[in-house]
Amino acid sequence: MRDMLTRRQFLAGTSAVGAAMGLGTLRGLAPAVAKDTSSPNEAVRVASIGVRGKGQAHIGGLESVEGVKVVALCDVDQSILGARAEQLEKRTGRKVKHYSDYRKLLDDDQIDAVSIATPNHTHSLIGIAAMQSGKDVYVEKPCSHNIWEGRQLVAAARKYKRMCQHGTQGRSCPAIEEGIRKIHEGLIGDVYMARGLCFKWRPSIGHAPDEPVPPGVDYDRWLGPAPKRPFSRNRFHYNWHWHWDYGNGDMGNQGVHEMDMARWGLGVGLPEKIHAAGGHFMFDDDQETPNTLVCIFQYPGQKKMLAFETRHWITNHEGFGSEASNAVGVTFFGSEGYMRVKYFGYETFLGKRRQPGPSASGSPNEYERFIAGVRSRKHDDLGVEIEDGHLSSALCHLGNISYRLGRTVNFDPATETFPGDQQANAMLTRDYRKPYVVPKIA
Repeated sequence: MRDMLTRRQFLAGTSAVGAAMGLGTLRGLAPAVAKDTSSPNEAVRVASIGVRGKGQAHIGGLESVEGVKVVALCDVDQSILGARAEQLEKRTGRKVKHYSDYRKLLDDDQIDAVSIATPNHTHSLIGIAAMQSGKDVYVEKPCSHNIWEGRQLVAAARKYKRMCQHGTQGRSCPAIEEGIRKIHEGLIGDVYMARGLCFKWRPSIGHAPDEPVPPGVDYDRWLGPAPKRPFSRNRFHYNWHWHWDYGNGDMGNQGVHEMDMARWGLGVGLPEKIHAAGGHFMFDDDQETPNTLVCIFQYPGQKKMLAFETRHWITNHEGFGSEASNAVGVTFFGSEGYMRVKYFGYETFLGKRRQPGPSASGSPNEYERFIAGVRSRKHDDLGVEIEDGHLSSALCHLGNISYRLGRTVNFDPATETFPGDQQANAMLTRDYRKPYVVPKIA
């Protein structure tokens, strides 16, 4: 324990070195990350948990940050774990530790931080356990499977004094930050509405029968908090997104990116009233979540509203991308014009004639931002601090709750509950399958 504390003191102290060298950490600029030296204690040692899809991007992104070493990998699918470890070892020339149980990985005090890219229903569970073990956390979006556990994740970051970054990249892009700053400075006048789009080419997942668990897969650990049920490939790799036990539909998959940018630009938290309508149209398959959904989030006291729409398959692009591409982004509407924010940049159209105004584009630096926060222990150095990640994830959950109930719901942002609505309040959390229980953080 003494070595681990000394090491963490070192990591925190590197921010002073950056200040002495005049390396800025201003919001919107890529914060300086201390360089690795011959001393192994100067490297931030990171482990990646869940390495199939987005987790593979985590490995490469973290390894690209100077002074970072990915030293351990964890996955419940041995075929994926072995392949990723082999790739990393070949690329770096060093051995990497293998884990199939994240709990054993978290017992390793030679690991400073973890990235989490498991299915949504285990994000908060693993993130809280990691912070309880003294590790900083980069957790994929949405940070939670439901609103209650997202709030526990925030509470854990505060209680255990850990840095926790959310995997929505918009706030880590200097060009997008410039656009949002211009909104707040009044470029498009008084902003009253944001509209997020998630139009993606999602083919049918078809039908798949229950079958034996594939060799090398720890299915019980993959299920985690979710109810036990037979294995199906349509509820496993990636297609878990479209089942309520594990995922949150495309609003909680892609849409949370746009939710975060919309909330940021509007300058709002959680809403007071939510309306949602949609369904599973066109395809007859195993998907439970809607493939077409429209949500309206109202902020009566602030005279603002946020609209979100997801559509699949044949759709228009509304200025985001080309005719044949996905269309994701946010349009902000103001009294003097409008702004489109996309991945990664913005463009503005001003006045009644919609004259082109300021614009910019660039790449995000989310892994640099995470490591900068790990070193400095400053929340502002992180790309998306977990409080913002929770609020933006909660917006997606609120839309899904309204949709699943088939009616408008009223919400109290201060208590994060539905006043007098027992049916809606029951959907703030879930029944956790032991021992995979998200704890209440006091």
